[in-house]
Amino acid sequence: MFGFIPPALTPILLLVASNIFMTFAWYGHLKHKSSPLLLAIVVSWGIAFFEYCLAVPANRYGSATYSTVELKTIQEVITLVVFAGFSVLWLKEPFHWNHLIGFAFIALGAFFIFQKWS
Repeated sequence: MFGFIPPALTPILLLVASNIFMTFAWYGHLKHKSSPLLLAIVVSWGIAFFEYCLAVPANRYGSATYSTVELKTIQEVITLVVFAGFSVLWLKEPFHWNHLIGFAFIALGAFFIFQKWS
């Protein structure tokens, strides 16, 4: 799609952007718990629209380079990284050592997904 970006990197960049939108759609309202729930739902749907506009092309373009299992694994790792940053920077929640260890185990699982041992 983007001639100046390597095909293997295009879906990753699109997934990072889509995950930022989706994280705000799902969790951004938690900083504003006094607002009406219906408003949070409607605003979240509006934000999620842009997430879909990025995630669908990411998977379409990514399927030319990655298997669907690899794409899903990339998406999950990106989700964890984006969410960790979001929870610390936006929600001002602490990130503890047990979170880091749990994420490391998930990253280890992702490592195995990309091995070509069969």
